[in-house]
Amino acid sequence: MLTEASKKQTAGLERIVFIIYLLHIFSALNGLLTPAFIVTAFLSGWPSIIAVIMSYMWRNGADNTYLASHFSWVIRTFWLALLWLVVASVLIFTVIGVVIGLPMLLIVGIWVMYRLLKGIFALNDRRSVL
Repeated sequence: MLTEASKKQTAGLERIVFIIYLLHIFSALNGLLTPAFIVTAFLSGWPSIIAVIMSYMWRNGADNTYLASHFSWVIRTFWLALLWLVVASVLIFTVIGVVIGLPMLLIVGIWVMYRLLKGIFALNDRRSVL
């Protein structure tokens, strides 16, 4: 059973995780609504970078709670998207890679949005995202 102090701490962490998701979604939508790709806006937008820093700062406070999975989820989403962006960028600079690299950027952007939405819906239900 949660004590009153741990309930307040969990509620505070829930707000922080919600803000982190909103920052990431804002960056990703910026890529959708501007000439940038979703994945490039997600990785290079200042809201997303702030969100990753916040995730690293706050994740230790969420140990042994369902919120720990959310911090891991957004951190992994960021770094895996960066990895696939690098792979797609390298492919784009080859002749045949343009055919593969550009669609890959689109697919990674869709994957990023899926992960962000899955995470925020799980947070809304107060359950682990993993």
